Amino acid sequence: MEMNRKTAASIRAGIGLQNERSLHAAIKEWYSRPDDRFEVMVDNYVVDIVRDDVLIEIQTKNLSAIHRKLRALIQNHPVRLVYPIPEEKWIVRVSKSGEKILSSRKSPKRGKLSEIFEEVVYIPGLLKEDHFTLEVLMIQEEEVRCDDGKGSWWRKGVSIVDRRLIDVVEQIRFSDTKDFGRFLPRTLAVPFTNKMLAEERGESVSLAQKMTYCLKKMGLLKEVGKKGNELLFEIVR
Repeated sequence: MEMNRKTAASIRAGIGLQNERSLHAAIKEWYSRPDDRFEVMVDNYVVDIVRDDVLIEIQTKNLSAIHRKLRALIQNHPVRLVYPIPEEKWIVRVSKSGEKILSSRKSPKRGKLSEIFEEVVYIPGLLKEDHFTLEVLMIQEEEVRCDDGKGSWWRKGVSIVDRRLIDVVEQIRFSDTKDFGRFLPRTLAVPFTNKMLAEERGESVSLAQKMTYCLKKMGLLKEVGKKGNELLFEIVR
């Protein structure tokens, strides 16, 4: 992806902001409609967007951090949670001052919709609520990194200083627990183990375990025994 002047300027402006802030703001702008109200206090919580009677919350990571907020709001209001997954990502390295772009490359990793289970594992009970809707945005994003010595050890001190929206590729809305049935392949043997599900979907066993945990909490799966040390699951019809 070629870096234009607008992108370079936005990166310089973003250095020093908290991670996620630029991505959050850009998604809010992209998602907004003319009659929306923003940053509205509702039941002692600040809500990103109020659209008619629907409360819309945008969260770019760490759903566990807003579980209590969502649980409280849903008692009296319909709530929609918007969560982005980067389908494509460009890694942009900047100087410590943020004044100079050192490099830009496209990451070989492509995000998948199933990665949503890395987060909804913290809120599976909410997905059963009648007034709760999850909307996933598959996006293209820039991840801005800076070699400032403040990052995690596995990045050798390189910090992720910002994430920036390039484009929204697709919107997928989950309005009912049955919508999550799309993650269970028709070719899946019954009963099945997490390993069998992982192989059918081409996922890691760890992600399959989170998937079956969530789907069981939603009432889409049930445990029916064990095969050795592995749990066996069946689809609830």
